Amino acid sequence: MWFLPAIITVLAWGTADLFYKKGNNPKESYSALRTVIMVGLVMGLHAILYMMLYEGIRFDLLNLVKYLPVSFMYILSMAIGYKGLRYIELSVSSPISNSSGAVSAMLTFLFLGGKMTKVQFLAVALISVGIFLLSLFEKQEADAELAAEGTVVDKKYRKSAMAIIFPILYCIIDGMGTFLDGYYLETKQFMSEDQALISYEITFLLVALACWAYLKVVKGESIIFPNEKNRLAAASFETLGQFFYVGAIASNAIIVAPLISSYSIISVLWSRIFLKEKLSVKQYLVIAMIMVAIAILGFYDG
Repeated sequence: MWFLPAIITVLAWGTADLFYKKGNNPKESYSALRTVIMVGLVMGLHAILYMMLYEGIRFDLLNLVKYLPVSFMYILSMAIGYKGLRYIELSVSSPISNSSGAVSAMLTFLFLGGKMTKVQFLAVALISVGIFLLSLFEKQEADAELAAEGTVVDKKYRKSAMAIIFPILYCIIDGMGTFLDGYYLETKQFMSEDQALISYEITFLLVALACWAYLKVVKGESIIFPNEKNRLAAASFETLGQFFYVGAIASNAIIVAPLISSYSIISVLWSRIFLKEKLSVKQYLVIAMIMVAIAILGFYDG
């Protein structure tokens, strides 16, 4: 069963995305670094307190090294994503960043021999196209709001490399990370799902501690946890999603990767409900299309 863990991941990461948006402050110094720290701390605590102490899982430290290529891809792509949050509402290319699931599915098909039925292929195609359209419509809505407010955006954020480098890098690196994860777990050649999850979370913890030390010692910045409520909430949902993601990707990587990429629809819906952002008819139609495709995949889960 991969469908239920995948859906839980979609819900968790879509909710995390909402809190990432709420916690992001483009004017705040080292905003992305602070987010990395919060996510790493929560993931590390989950690995140590729940996985290792409560569940009693014995962890082989050598797996930190074995899993490092996957951990590196994931953590780097997430850091790039956090950094790009300050540009995402201005970027003409935000749909690119949400295409990483399709990239991973293609790599899995080409190099790992992943297979889908015709109906599953159609559902995955609908999800991939839907994600692209939803991001594109979000961009159009943002443009309309800026125009209505009379806001003039610096051209360097729209047409320069700054406007597209973050989503492109995120798409490529995250897609590669998901592909490698599928290879590590689905082929069962490297380690168990528990060992992979702990390896990733402990690595993220080490990165977070290094960033915290840099922020404190080099930059003289302090972490005040009561001020980090949104980032901590985002980190908690990120960790919850990761917990279920590992099992899902290990079962059926070629389908799960694009399915989980659809967590953006949860983010959009939550933004509509909690942030009072308006949705157009086009956005609702695309969300409905993605949900139908997800239902199809759920029906063929086996």
